Amino acid sequence: MEERNASYSPECKEQKHVHEIVGSTSTVGDCRDCHNHRFCTVSGEAIREGKSHVHEVTFRTDFADGHFHEFCGKSSCAIEVGGGKHVHFAKAYTDCEDGHRHEFQAASLIDSPLDFKCMD
Repeated sequence: MEERNASYSPECKEQKHVHEIVGSTSTVGDCRDCHNHRFCTVSGEAIREGKSHVHEVTFRTDFADGHFHEFCGKSSCAIEVGGGKHVHFAKAYTDCEDGHRHEFQAASLIDSPLDFKCMD
C-alpha cells in the first residue's frame, strides 16, 4: 500500500473508463500441427483522439503448442451501441514467436454494463 500511496498526486484527474477485451487468434499450421491462442485483458484508460477516444490494448496469449504471443497497440475509436454505451474494435497481428504470428480481431465489452442511461 505504501508504494501505491507514494505515487498518488492530488492533482491527478479522475480515472477514465476501461474495457474488458476477450478473444481468440486465427489458427496457423497444417492439420497435424495447427493451433490458435486465447487472450483476455483490460484496456488502458481512454485516450482522446479527435472527437472520440481510443484505448491502449496490451495482452499475452495463453500458452499453446509450446509458446505464447504478445500484442501492444490501440483500439479503434468508440463505436456507439445505444443507451449511452460504446465498444471498441481491434484487428491486428501478435508478435512473432516460434516462427509465426497470429491475426486476431476482437470487440471490447461495454464499460459499466449495468449502468445504462434510461431512454424515455
